[in-house]
Amino acid sequence: MLAALSIRDIVLIERLELALDGGLCTLTGETGAGKSILLDALGLAIGARADAGLVRQGVEQGSVTAVFDVAPGHPARAILTENGLEAEGDLILRRVQTRDGRSRAFVNDQPVSIGLLRQVGDELVEVHGQHDERGLLDASGHRAMLDAFGGLEPRVAKLRQLWAAVSAARGALEEHEAMLAKAKAEQDYLTHVVGELDELQPQPGEETALAEERTLMMHSEKIAADLSEAEEALSGDGGLDARLNVALRRLSRVAEQAGGRLDAAIAALDRTLNEAAEARDQIAQAMTALEFDPARLEQSETRLFALRAAARKHNVQVDDLAALADKLRGQLQEIEGGEAKLAALRKAADEAAAAYGAEARALSEARAKAAAKLDREVMKELKPLKLDKASFQTHIDVLAEAQGGPDGIDRVSFLVSTNPGAPHGPLIKIASGGELSRFVLALKVALASRGSAPTLIFDEVDSGVGGAVAEAVGFRLAELAKDVQVVVVTHSPQVAARAQHHFRISKGGEAKAAKIATKVETLDAPARREEIARMLAGATVTDEARAAADRLIGGHP
Repeated sequence: MLAALSIRDIVLIERLELALDGGLCTLTGETGAGKSILLDALGLAIGARADAGLVRQGVEQGSVTAVFDVAPGHPARAILTENGLEAEGDLILRRVQTRDGRSRAFVNDQPVSIGLLRQVGDELVEVHGQHDERGLLDASGHRAMLDAFGGLEPRVAKLRQLWAAVSAARGALEEHEAMLAKAKAEQDYLTHVVGELDELQPQPGEETALAEERTLMMHSEKIAADLSEAEEALSGDGGLDARLNVALRRLSRVAEQAGGRLDAAIAALDRTLNEAAEARDQIAQAMTALEFDPARLEQSETRLFALRAAARKHNVQVDDLAALADKLRGQLQEIEGGEAKLAALRKAADEAAAAYGAEARALSEARAKAAAKLDREVMKELKPLKLDKASFQTHIDVLAEAQGGPDGIDRVSFLVSTNPGAPHGPLIKIASGGELSRFVLALKVALASRGSAPTLIFDEVDSGVGGAVAEAVGFRLAELAKDVQVVVVTHSPQVAARAQHHFRISKGGEAKAAKIATKVETLDAPARREEIARMLAGATVTDEARAAADRLIGGHP
């Protein structure tokens, strides 16, 4: 509930400290005393539009602080926690308004945006006035009110999860469809490229081997001449092989007479002859291998140039052609398997949509039942409020499932008709000022125990009514105040007599000195009796008015 309101330099209020309690609180006073100023100041604290004209004449800035005592699990605390703000203890909302139009907002002494202040304020206070087009008069909030009345919030939360699953499944399906469409557009190209690379069959390291072979073959004639000369030097007439054999024979003939002193030399010559023979064999093999073959050179060059042309075409290195072929082949396989995945994703999206649709239809049926119950409860409240010829109707427009959203397939609006046979229409368009206030009150009585803000403020809800109707309004407000804190600005003594806490707003000071100020007094029992008598009698309070005030107060302990 709203526990305290502190106002500094707002319009005619220089300094005001107001402590409030639960139950029904009434604000009374002469017309023009400043009751609307009090509500404007509170509106500023809970995020209403800023207005430099609210700053008191002669000062540079004004401020309003509202202190709320709310339960630990209240939604306003969750909003603060989600935004990384302190949410323990009382919630203190403060707004500073400067004369140059700037405005600053604070929650628990932490600076916040005006939007966040308004979001928190909307969870704490509902203001209902004749010209207030928010709250109950705003059709965009009617569905949530009906859900709160019917206790359907858990089902709505479940439906939102199903909607999120539908959105995710559809998103995955659309993404895969786009990818598959793009891949299919490239399928012919991919098939062509893979075919070319498969025909080429590039191998890692092949370019280097071919390049070396080409270079070798291009120099094969010169190499062959040198090899021939080397072979001649080893084995021709007078060559190394012949000379070594001569030396070996000469040494072998005298080896025995030398007493073993030539054995090492003979062994070395023998090894040399073996190595020379091996060298001749290697030279012969090399000569055969390096024999110039124009056809083979052309074949190597053709292969090398084909590999390099393919590498340039696909902007890769020759050694990466094989990996490119594998990659493109994998993309083709993905396209082939993409149809199966597409079918699976489509099935998942259909199943998610079916689950959402079933729950949305069930929720719609539950809303219809809750709407019928709400209509009956509101209709019960209309007769005592002298709206017995009026009717109330919760209209539900059921959309196609394809038009549904996270909150379901229903558009909900509260409609009224003030005369039998007249068409139903929105509250704001059909009801007159006094009727509108009473319709709002009837609705709040029906809805109050289910999802209402902890503080409800009614600005002249009894406007244009008196007598038995005012008595009925007071009774409904008192009933409403059993569940939530109700603050009422009223001119009706019947309503004021029902209050548990009574505040009188008055204007005082010297007009010539421009020091007129609005003040608020908390009335004790005698002062309250006198105020209600004034409301009954007017300017001159009579004993008869005081007696009537006693009867009104006495009838409502």
